[in-house]
Amino acid sequence: MINAFSSNTDPGAIAHAFACGVLLGFMPKGNLLWVLLFVFIFFMRIQRATFSLTVIVAALFAPLLDDVFNSVGYWILVKESLIPVYTKLLDIPFVAFTKFNNTVVMGSLIIGLACYIPAYVFGRLGIWLWRKYFADAVRRSRIVKLTKQIPLIQKLSSLASKI
Repeated sequence: MINAFSSNTDPGAIAHAFACGVLLGFMPKGNLLWVLLFVFIFFMRIQRATFSLTVIVAALFAPLLDDVFNSVGYWILVKESLIPVYTKLLDIPFVAFTKFNNTVVMGSLIIGLACYIPAYVFGRLGIWLWRKYFADAVRRSRIVKLTKQIPLIQKLSSLASKI
């Protein structure tokens, strides 16, 4: 992933991967909505290593935000004007498997969507700062040079570059 940050990879692709990873990382994983979003995002032109790592890291922090997700989801789901929409959606086959009517699923989706643009901007800024100030220093550091000499790391690096 450090190579992707430092290479000619489009900063927008990395920033979108970061933002999409935050969105999916916040959401509970055991529903059709998560699977559909994952498949849709995975076929976009993004940096997949960044996406995967961000999903994992955001998923680690998601339980800390469950109360917030629950409150936001409840607020959205009890909106009187939206109840007919939810009723119609539940009448459609397989839509119930998305579990959109779960307060945590709905809240995490709404918060993830609200965080998308700030996460994209933060990711883009982070890539710019990395490439301008940190990439060369890290590449020249002794620990990176030693790590690159480990055969397992070399093998993993070559496999990751093929993806």
